[in-house]
Amino acid sequence: MKMLQQQWSGKGSLWVLLLLTVGGALTACRDNAISDLSPADSPVYITNYDRSINFGQYKTFSLPDSVIIESNNSYATAKNSISDRFVSNVANALTSRGFQRVDRGQKADLGVAVILVNNQYTGVASNPYSYYSNYWGYGGLGGYGYSPYSPSYYTYEVTDRYWEIQIVDLKNSPTTSAGQQQQLSVVYDATIRGADIIDTQSVDAATSAIFSQSPYLQVTR
Repeated sequence: MKMLQQQWSGKGSLWVLLLLTVGGALTACRDNAISDLSPADSPVYITNYDRSINFGQYKTFSLPDSVIIESNNSYATAKNSISDRFVSNVANALTSRGFQRVDRGQKADLGVAVILVNNQYTGVASNPYSYYSNYWGYGGLGGYGYSPYSPSYYTYEVTDRYWEIQIVDLKNSPTTSAGQQQQLSVVYDATIRGADIIDTQSVDAATSAIFSQSPYLQVTR
């Protein structure tokens, strides 16, 4: 697996196996660290790229007019004002760097995808205090007809929501035999975490920050 160099920035501050249809973690030192930041401070922009790649070798890119919605390993597409602005900004940024966007179905050097990841996880955990309360002399839950040594359980739900821009190498894609799914190499990945993207202004701020810290995305002139 090729190593990706990571860069991240923020004012307070996956490899995803992607099959494009072209022809047909940060850990906080304490809980809720981002929640203490103002809306202007909370976005965090993380960019990764393959250091062995010379982006100057690529000339064209294919970018669908919708975004991919990834939710717990299921995939769908969406098209609305936010997705339109995202796609438009990414396309304009790459075009300004010398890349040429091609129509769907045409051969391209790079495949570009805008992805909204919205994963939800539900778990079950035990409450140890239902046991330890008996140890401390409170009798546990025995007074209510339950064994003081039987732990109580609770469920919890965690939501992981962020935006991602991925670029895959179509020019040097491996040759596969009939019936095999083609696996494409991700050469660039940008992640937007923290504040959610809720309007076109936040889309503009996010895409501007991402491409500002990605000067290597440039066609050789």
